[in-house]
Amino acid sequence: MIIIRLTIDIESDVKFPFQPRTQAKKIIEAALRHLKVPYEAQLDVCIADQEYVAELNKRFRDIDSTTDCLSFPLVDYDAPLDFSYVEKDPGAYLDPETGAIMLGDIVICAQRVFEQAEEYGHAPLREFDFLIVHSLLHLLGYDHMSDDERAVMEKIQKEILEGAGITR
Repeated sequence: MIIIRLTIDIESDVKFPFQPRTQAKKIIEAALRHLKVPYEAQLDVCIADQEYVAELNKRFRDIDSTTDCLSFPLVDYDAPLDFSYVEKDPGAYLDPETGAIMLGDIVICAQRVFEQAEEYGHAPLREFDFLIVHSLLHLLGYDHMSDDERAVMEKIQKEILEGAGITR
């Protein structure tokens, strides 16, 4: 799996002990390979401060607080990784210039990366990668509204992270 276009904007003064652009690309590519996504992909990642994430959370989810990550998928799915909508209407989902599937946008709250890493007793790198993978799974049709969905998502997240050498 090749990422045709990965745009990463950093809209925060928080300093990471790793290169977030390099790390996001690495873990996204690992996840897309693990999931055997049959398309080259493009997506946008924004690493933002709490205020901006809270604003987006309020505007798009009507929840008046910050959160650790947000996903804005551009693909419709009947089930996770079911690309039948893409196959029926490629013009709606594939970039006309590259043929890459336009997956959507991920927003990561920089401060929450550090807060949650401390809370869960692991490194900020692991938390960052977890949030990227979690958000990417949402872009690919996964959710965690039911216990069964949550179990599936947690299993896949663990497989991807461990496969990339990212452990607690």
